[in-house]
Amino acid sequence: MTVLATSFDSHKPDVPSERDLRPCLAFTAIPAYPYRMRFTKMHGIGNDYIYVNGFAETVDDPSAVSRKISDRHFGIGGDGLILILPSDKADVRMRMFNADGSEAEMCGNGVRCVAKYSFDHGLSKANPMKVETGRGVLTLALEPAANGKIARVTVNMGEPILDLPKVPVDREKLVKGSREHEYRFAITPSNEMLDAAFVSVGNPHAVMYTADVKSIDLSRVGPLVENHKAFPRRINAHWVQVHSPDEVTMRTWERGSGITLACGTGACAVCVAGVLIGRTARKILAHLPGGDLALEWRESDNCVYMTGPATEVFTGEIADEK
Repeated sequence: MTVLATSFDSHKPDVPSERDLRPCLAFTAIPAYPYRMRFTKMHGIGNDYIYVNGFAETVDDPSAVSRKISDRHFGIGGDGLILILPSDKADVRMRMFNADGSEAEMCGNGVRCVAKYSFDHGLSKANPMKVETGRGVLTLALEPAANGKIARVTVNMGEPILDLPKVPVDREKLVKGSREHEYRFAITPSNEMLDAAFVSVGNPHAVMYTADVKSIDLSRVGPLVENHKAFPRRINAHWVQVHSPDEVTMRTWERGSGITLACGTGACAVCVAGVLIGRTARKILAHLPGGDLALEWRESDNCVYMTGPATEVFTGEIADEK
């Protein structure tokens, strides 16, 4: 496998790489891809993916390709693969694959980068831009920098899903928690009890609160929550420390990828959960290991809005070596 970088952007935040702490994904035989593929490495506050322009490239087995190129030692390195494709419903379409090859419905940091790529590379000059996702068609407002390229994006993430079977969560495997909209479940083998609020923003999230978010051993408890029997499609797990009604710090174990520097849909879920259980206001600033996101759950339309940066790091070409 050969990677030839053709351009580089050095503005990636200099932050500790929590992902290095996550356990290795299970070893899987991954077929080589017998072609050359151009790609662009991008990130939204450290949540980094390999983006492929599906208007010009074809990826026959994106699950296998994602597993191979996401590897940080033997591939390009990233939290997964995102395809930018033509759409008959929107300006562009997004498909997202986790580092373990599983396809996810949505990625909040990823969709901002999709909009930036599409605008900067001329796939669409629409502003606002509509992007088709597994969550449906989303509307994104683009904020250009002085050089004309997109620097920040505000995403209308739509209305949150709170009905447990639709998240999906199996209510029969939970007990009621001490607060409204909060439920309790046990993780093995320690039988440790956790209280969580559950929200879907196109993908499922469990939001848990703690007095000290740094004290959470994500590499231990993250996979136990993700794969708990109460979550039929697994779940993204977030631990949140509240500083004030309008400011929080959060850390994430992401379904299919492990510890990540940021999760945009997770930050949206945190915004909603905080309102539901009375911990935070409808408009908050969330600090994540990779940077900050501004969130608002508006009363006027019941939609969640997320604002944050999108960064292109480098472009290159990858080819199979036999």
